[in-house]
Amino acid sequence: MQDLEQLKDVYREIIKNMNEKGIQIWDDIYPCEFFEEDIRNNRLYILKDYSEIISAFALCGVSTGENAVEWKDKYAKAMYIDRLGVNIKHLKKGIGSLMIAEARQITKTLGAEYLRLFVVDINEPAIQLYHKNNFSKVDGVYEEVFDDGFVLHEYGYEIKV
Repeated sequence: MQDLEQLKDVYREIIKNMNEKGIQIWDDIYPCEFFEEDIRNNRLYILKDYSEIISAFALCGVSTGENAVEWKDKYAKAMYIDRLGVNIKHLKKGIGSLMIAEARQITKTLGAEYLRLFVVDINEPAIQLYHKNNFSKVDGVYEEVFDDGFVLHEYGYEIKV
């Protein structure tokens, strides 16, 4: 909990950077308002260099979109990586791949067979990262609909651990 405000600050900078690049998918509510619950449920992982937060992700046992796409083995135990972000001061240093490798290891330790995720269709940097790390895109699209009618089109990706 002592890192919560710094974590939110890091993600606010990530959001600002994404918005400048036309990837307007995160805001003040998501992902920042989900971190406290992630901490309380012991599913938030943070990479720090001394006191500076470099990167973070949540690893969840379920995902709201999990039944919207066609996983290779929909009955296999899986973990879902959510809210993966890298401090903008540390972009292009391999941190995203390092965090994915860590998520894979944790997933395996937890007895799951797959690491899965959803990525918004316009988030090309993230899609490239997942391809680079050998994730496979599955068939189908999860359409996350918000109260104001806004819809995010999300692709499912998975990798066997």
